[in-house]
Amino acid sequence: MKKLFAATLLIAAVTPASAALKVLACEPEWGALVQELGGDKVDVTLATTALQDPHHVQAKPSLIARARNAELLACTGAGLEIGWLPVLIQQSGNAAIQPGKPGNFAASDFVQKLDVPTRVDRADGDVHPEGNPHIQTDPRNIAKVAVALAQRLEQIDPANRATYQQRAQDFAKRWDAALARWSAQAAPLRGTPILAQHKAWTYMENWLGLQYVDALEPKPGVEPTAAHLQEILTRQKDRPAKLIVYAAYQDARSADWLAERAKIPAVQLPFTVGGTPAAKDLFGLFDDTIARLLKGAGK
Repeated sequence: MKKLFAATLLIAAVTPASAALKVLACEPEWGALVQELGGDKVDVTLATTALQDPHHVQAKPSLIARARNAELLACTGAGLEIGWLPVLIQQSGNAAIQPGKPGNFAASDFVQKLDVPTRVDRADGDVHPEGNPHIQTDPRNIAKVAVALAQRLEQIDPANRATYQQRAQDFAKRWDAALARWSAQAAPLRGTPILAQHKAWTYMENWLGLQYVDALEPKPGVEPTAAHLQEILTRQKDRPAKLIVYAAYQDARSADWLAERAKIPAVQLPFTVGGTPAAKDLFGLFDDTIARLLKGAGK
């Protein structure tokens, strides 16, 4: 009897059936979505924060170690992480998260990309050949990614399939209700002309019917210059925008400079989960985004 008890303890020690699925999310929005879908069945860590530019991240040893142990890598794709993710995956030596494996999930694969360039030339700045990667600024894309991500969790962790299915259904119900609320709240914003510090809001503009006028960056990924800001200020006479939007991780000085001279508000948006105090989760992200836009537009 003692031998049987000891053997049972040994088996339990080497096969932790209740161990949570280890997930490394490249951006906070996907970490938050995995948590919504997985609950206590997932152990989520983030490669970036809301106050970091997701284009530019260092594959530090601590990050490589997290990638080495991950069972699922959840990222945006569409070239957003091209400067650091391939190196991270390679140096991790983790077969489970290599491209083409179930453990490698790219959210942008499951939505229609906008701003797909007709030509790719580095002289045009940081242009993404597959299209604009900032898909998370439209909550309708979040809904599409949630369906695919839940299925991927089921594939990787079939023992908890029922949990993922139930949580996905619950999330979809709450998200659909929130989408209806956001659309109603944001209706007064339709047609509002805006300036953007970086061309990161294409999907949000498409969702809300905002009118994109110009970018503060002379080229994608190139910091705003005094000369370019002056050009935008001059063009305001003929093509006036009503507000300037920029992400929480971006330096506000260029937006503030232009806002002061153009006499329009500069609105900081969370961009992702954690970007502002109110954007504590995916629902808070869009609650706060809509509230800030309405306040900036005087609606």
